[in-house]
Amino acid sequence: MPVSETPPASEPQACGTVLMIRPARFGANPETAGTNFFQSSAHGDEAVGRNVRPAIAALPPSMAVAARARSEFDALATNLAAAGVRVIEIAGARDDALPDEVFPNNWLSLHADGTAVLYPLLAPNRRRERRADVIDTLRAQRVFAPRRVVDLSSLERQGVYLEGTGSVVLDRVGRVAYACLSPRTHPQALAELGRELDYEVVPFAAVDREGRAIYHTNVLLAIGTRFAVLCSRAVAPPQRAALVERLEASGRELVDLSFEQLHAFTGNVLELATRRGAVIALSKAALESLDAPQRKTLAGYGELVATDIGTIERYGGGSVRCMLAEVP
Repeated sequence: MPVSETPPASEPQACGTVLMIRPARFGANPETAGTNFFQSSAHGDEAVGRNVRPAIAALPPSMAVAARARSEFDALATNLAAAGVRVIEIAGARDDALPDEVFPNNWLSLHADGTAVLYPLLAPNRRRERRADVIDTLRAQRVFAPRRVVDLSSLERQGVYLEGTGSVVLDRVGRVAYACLSPRTHPQALAELGRELDYEVVPFAAVDREGRAIYHTNVLLAIGTRFAVLCSRAVAPPQRAALVERLEASGRELVDLSFEQLHAFTGNVLELATRRGAVIALSKAALESLDAPQRKTLAGYGELVATDIGTIERYGGGSVRCMLAEVP
């Protein structure tokens, strides 16, 4: 598909509308467990957790996990709407086992010039999450007018993957795509995305404390309008200083995370815009992991809207930002 010759549209960093997919059959996905060490694979009795409704507690473990995930989804959607964010909620596919459909940002990104990008996914069962009716719904509700679809999914046949705004963290204003390379984030697909969107791409390597490749960039990096969150110690030493310098040179205040905070999904946050001001969406676990100075810094850039999504984090291996596809 040729690159558009029209100048790129101006695009704010934070949007005021998000797409969310309410999971019909959430659970631990065995096809993703090998590359996502944030994910637990077992649906044991502990999956139900404490303080849940008796009706959920009485279910078999896998069904209890799915029911609890839906409850957490509803709480997040409610909290965001109460904060002034417009939430477009679409029901999950009840006739198909799609354990990760609650993370639509991995297969779809939307852009201010009307471009919709479809991404190549590593796990075969995740590829069925791509749904044309989702874009049709956004068009029908007049929240997004698609003018161009960039479909990168054919790269799957080459074993080349790029999982949306999980794999890439976008500086939408500066038109830069940051990406830590992993089995789910391939430099060939990243380069193709950069050409299609007219973004500069900045690839780097990042590992956890045990030296395992971090599967998605958005668990260690988040970019807001005037701030950035980064676990810099996870970035390969030869690239670390340059990445930090580049983020700070963009005029953003940096909140640097520990490895413990990385595993609490503290990097998996998203700035959103409302009429009342900026909102920073994050999980309860992420909020509680912030120390007092970090919390004060982030609160200076937006209202911190936190939701307990412990089941989704534990069994899905993703957090709040992963659940939100931005609609510019």
